[in-house]
Amino acid sequence: IKLIRPETLGGTGLERQMLRSRFEREAQATALLRSPHTIELYDFGVTEDGSFYYVMELLDGFDLQVLIDRFGPIPVERAVFLLTQVCDSLAEAHAEGLIHRDIKPANVYACRYGLEVDFVKVLDFGLVKSQNEAMGGASTQLTKNQTIGGTPSFMSPEQVVGDRALDGRSDIY
Repeated sequence: IKLIRPETLGGTGLERQMLRSRFEREAQATALLRSPHTIELYDFGVTEDGSFYYVMELLDGFDLQVLIDRFGPIPVERAVFLLTQVCDSLAEAHAEGLIHRDIKPANVYACRYGLEVDFVKVLDFGLVKSQNEAMGGASTQLTKNQTIGGTPSFMSPEQVVGDRALDGRSDIY
């Protein structure tokens, strides 16, 4: 369960309402994805105290950042195996016109899934952006304008500079 308490958001009532709407659209975007390599979202909403929540599948494993920090560099064959699964998840998102915008080792989880090991799940579609929005459409806005979306050390050049529309290639970078 991921929980975001309203006091951590700051802002006015109107700003919080906008954040709530954005949160709901982001959760809906994630819930639409069906790739076995995308984290499954079971439920989402707002509690009586105004906290945002969503309920995701429980995974048994490590995100790639922890995996590398704990066990060191991984062999090239294993890296290719893991990244191919990341690409499967992103291919579906891109086909739906969604750009993740925060692909990094901490958002890729290698887990035991049934009898399989090194089964990848792509996490945290919280910064997802509709490609229609990235191309200039406002009706599908999923993230706040005038903010940097992503982790700077993992951003593509066009995402950092902001001088052109983003598409799925930004995630692959």
